[in-house]
Amino acid sequence: MSNSRQIDVVTLQMGGERIAIPAAFLREIMEPVQVTRVPTANAFSEGLINVRGSVVPLTDLRVPFCMSAAEATPDTRFIVLDLTVGDTPMTVAISADKVDTVTPLDPDQIAPIPEVGTLWPPDYVRGICKLGGDFVLLPDLHRIFQDFSALGDHRKDFSK
Repeated sequence: MSNSRQIDVVTLQMGGERIAIPAAFLREIMEPVQVTRVPTANAFSEGLINVRGSVVPLTDLRVPFCMSAAEATPDTRFIVLDLTVGDTPMTVAISADKVDTVTPLDPDQIAPIPEVGTLWPPDYVRGICKLGGDFVLLPDLHRIFQDFSALGDHRKDFSK
C-alpha cells in the first residue's frame, strides 16, 4: 500500500554523510563545470557556474555542517536546485561527492536530531531518518540559504 504523504528525496553523499534533499527542489544534476571564483566571497559561496546559459551560484553545504573540504572525484556532481528563501525564488547549485538515488520517504520517519552525539548544527537540520539501513541527514535548505546567502546577514563571517 502506497502512502500518499510520501515525498521523493534525492540522496547524496557529502563529507562522509548521507544527505536527502526533496526532489521537488531538483532542477538538474550535472557533471562539474568551470567555476568562476568571486573575490571576497565567503567560504559558503564557491563561485558562479553556467547552467544552460544562466549564471548560478555554486554553494558548499559543507560550510554550515562544519565538514572538511573535499577534492573533486569522478563521482562529484553539481545539483541545481530551485528554492524560495523568504519570498524570493532562487536557483542555486550545491556540490556533492556523489549522488545516489531518488527514493520515497514517509515524513513520519523523520526524527529530530539527538541532543547528544552529533556534530551537526541543529539550526540547519530538519531531521534524520533511516533509509536503506543508513542514517540520512535532512538539511533545512531554506534556513541555510537564508543565513548564508546575500539575502541573510551578509556581514556574518562563515569562514571559521
